Amino acid sequence: MATRKPSIDQDLIRDLANILNETDLTEIEIEQDDLRVRVSRAGTPQMVHAPVAQAPAPVAQPVATHPAEAAAAAKPSANAVTAPMVGTVYLSPAPGAKPFVEIGQSVKEGQTILIIEAMKTMNQIPAPRAGKVVSVLVADGDPVEFAEPMIVIE
Repeated sequence: MATRKPSIDQDLIRDLANILNETDLTEIEIEQDDLRVRVSRAGTPQMVHAPVAQAPAPVAQPVATHPAEAAAAAKPSANAVTAPMVGTVYLSPAPGAKPFVEIGQSVKEGQTILIIEAMKTMNQIPAPRAGKVVSVLVADGDPVEFAEPMIVIE
């Protein structure tokens, strides 16, 4: 008896590709039941059956070496944009691309300031208010915890 393959929704793949183009992301992946679809600029769409669970990566805690740094780390600025989720932070839309924001740059409310990858989903993080970027507290590829300060906008 032959096993029946699930039908591929071509409109779904086109919609995902359009999202990549509109957001300058390099990859997007969705999962429904036992079907996982990944669309990537760098490669071809992939279908994977029977998803595999992965253990979370250990998170390194920053160590302050100077008392002033320890005080600054313990008391984040009231103007800091904090991580809305646990994940990996990316400061640009693609590897080697220009960062979304730089220190000294003015941003508008709602403007994308970075991306957090969580559970293989790229989440654009918007500026909660207009202002000037005075500090970037994370590096590209850093793991972030929920409510961790990432960027200071004054």
